[in-house]
Amino acid sequence: MTVVDAYAARFSEEPGYLDFPRFGPLGAAALGEERGHADLMSRARFGSLRSMEDEEERVDAAVASLIGFRPDQVVFQPSTSQALMHAMFGVTGGIAVSLDEYPSIGYGVARAAEALGVLVPHTITPDHERVTPAVVRDQMASSVVAVAVSLVDYRTGHLVDLEGIRQVIGDRLLIVDAIQGLGVVEAPWELCDVIVSGGQKWLRAGYGTGFLALSDRAREQLTPVWSGWNAIDDPLDDGPRHEILDPSPTARAFRVGYADPVAQARLAGAVEEVVAVGVPAIRERVLERASAIVALADEVGLPVSSPRDDAERAGIVVIDPPSDRVSILTAALHNHGVTATVRGGRVRFGPHASTTDETLAMLRAALAEYQASAPV
Repeated sequence: MTVVDAYAARFSEEPGYLDFPRFGPLGAAALGEERGHADLMSRARFGSLRSMEDEEERVDAAVASLIGFRPDQVVFQPSTSQALMHAMFGVTGGIAVSLDEYPSIGYGVARAAEALGVLVPHTITPDHERVTPAVVRDQMASSVVAVAVSLVDYRTGHLVDLEGIRQVIGDRLLIVDAIQGLGVVEAPWELCDVIVSGGQKWLRAGYGTGFLALSDRAREQLTPVWSGWNAIDDPLDDGPRHEILDPSPTARAFRVGYADPVAQARLAGAVEEVVAVGVPAIRERVLERASAIVALADEVGLPVSSPRDDAERAGIVVIDPPSDRVSILTAALHNHGVTATVRGGRVRFGPHASTTDETLAMLRAALAEYQASAPV
């Protein structure tokens, strides 16, 4: 058994599940953390609470090892959206953002601009639904101090060219929403100034898990607007309680209150497992499964609009059926127990390393039913 086969065996999602861009069913690592901490919290054995407090250090170190940052550059967050809010509220100046980005980016930009008046949105229009280095270069105003992009577009599956974008934006901050690729993409994370992600999709850590990672330059330039009592070093020492101190010089300046240690443990366990297996091995298996889905779509003549080149994709496969046959395809998937996302006339599939041949056979049967219903 290969390392990636052993990794895949630690998951038990039902056959037919192809919706990882929406949610990644938990595996043994995350479930073990959940159950272990539930027992700990129900009993509260003498001295056991300290281990819960240690989960913050553990999760920061795990995420740092995955993206090549230092642990003090990482802070746990309960979601991608909250991490993005921290980042957007911290920007002073213009920020370039595509009109087609996932709503959490747009709302973060809009709310920060409305509330503080120091962030200035600058929208850019993608080229055929893709944010390319050329698009950023040609549409970026001189007043822009930061550029925000998704590592993988949630609608098209397009993997953004971070190296190219870094080249055209120079020393501006590069803010990356990594949730649709983290754990299955070997990205040049060292080029990013801000990385945000949740753990409920490809990392398979469940809801309530995420992080914000900041380069040293980003920590210097971003203002920690949401900075609570435990965003300082040693908040419960014996100093005067009435004194409001400056936030930590590390990423922990962006903490507000206590985090959920169980969520931290789930994310740490899931990430540690990914690091142990290696993203390259997981990515190879995911791309192989994605290619199999593309081949099945080709067999029945369904248009595939997501990238076919491995260098331009992560794990998302998008099919654009004729508008008058979307409901027929949706019904066929339902009839054969295939879970996918249908939105805006498109069908989005997302396999993982644990996607089985049985799942692909179920998809083949669904597509055969769809094809058989075509008018003669």
